[in-house]
Amino acid sequence: MLSGITLGQYVPGRSFIHRLDPRTKILACAMLILAVLVCNRPAGYAILTLGTLLALGGAGTSPRLVMSVLRPFWIILTLTLVLQLFFTPGLALFALGPLHVTREGLVLGGQILWRLTLLIIFSSLLTLTTSPLMLTAALESLLKPLKRLGVPAFDLAMMMTIALRFIPTLLQEAQQIIKAQQSRGAVFSRGGLTRRVRGLVPLLVPLFAGAFRRAEELATAMEIRCYRVGANRTRMHQLRYSRRDYIVLVGAGAVLAATFALRWWG
Repeated sequence: MLSGITLGQYVPGRSFIHRLDPRTKILACAMLILAVLVCNRPAGYAILTLGTLLALGGAGTSPRLVMSVLRPFWIILTLTLVLQLFFTPGLALFALGPLHVTREGLVLGGQILWRLTLLIIFSSLLTLTTSPLMLTAALESLLKPLKRLGVPAFDLAMMMTIALRFIPTLLQEAQQIIKAQQSRGAVFSRGGLTRRVRGLVPLLVPLFAGAFRRAEELATAMEIRCYRVGANRTRMHQLRYSRRDYIVLVGAGAVLAATFALRWWG
């Protein structure tokens, strides 16, 4: 049911994207996501698609891994496309009973579907190629200027990283609970909507109990290691930009500038 999901996981490697500074990956990801949100031209989608292929190639990502990233979102993607196909007014191409598929709905549905797919891929590449430790360091570095305004940069970075780190752990624990409940006769994928919702109770109760237990254990471990809010810390590996980081940032900025130009002056 949940096997093969890679959401939030880190895959070690020595690819071009893996060796980038984590701050570069966060900034480039933010710029590409913004470019996806403002894009509304076919030329812009072509540029973003080319950028996506280059990013996947630079990360050494296999098609199978990309599909495992998109698998948890297939219901949302399919529902989005169907809703746009049947409920967007315009020139009817063909009918399925009382519902009509319109040309405008086909175009709009395809655009939204591709936008969501690109957003998922860009966000997943960040976590797939960046370890939680490096992600924490990058977030703390990027949020550091906000300390002057009283924003706890390190604490925010730590919370976001812990949340990302525990996504695969919770998914793995949910898979184990599902197998254990199925061995006891529980059914999760059959029956009507009401029955399926009721069938989630044997899954959610132990899952939440385990999550609270893990949170308590993590808090105890941090206290034992003398973790204190606001304490000055040093790092074994200092973050430094290299030539490839500047190349990636310039490339992501060029993609963003091109999508803005195509939107307003194309």
